[in-house]
Amino acid sequence: MMILMIIEDMLAELGCESVTAAATVGQALALIDTQVFDAAMVDINLNGNKSHDVADALAARDVPFVFSTGYSALDMSEGYRDRPVLKKPFMYKDLDKMLARLLSS
Repeated sequence: MMILMIIEDMLAELGCESVTAAATVGQALALIDTQVFDAAMVDINLNGNKSHDVADALAARDVPFVFSTGYSALDMSEGYRDRPVLKKPFMYKDLDKMLARLLSS
């Protein structure tokens, strides 16, 4: 939870007007069904579950997203290895660059 608060603060400093967080795959899917997102950051592990359904839902809606993970690239599922990854722990400048990349595509 503390890491999430730090990331939210970083995003606010980068000028994000609205940040929505989900702790579980179910919460994330519900949010994707009811909100519009410019970009998303998806943790590979949401409360002990792989977040591939979340990635699928974002991709189906053409929402650019980045995976955030402490896992290695080998832990990425086959269909997602081309997606950008922010390796935890990441620095403010890395988040800034990734957000700019996502929003420019």
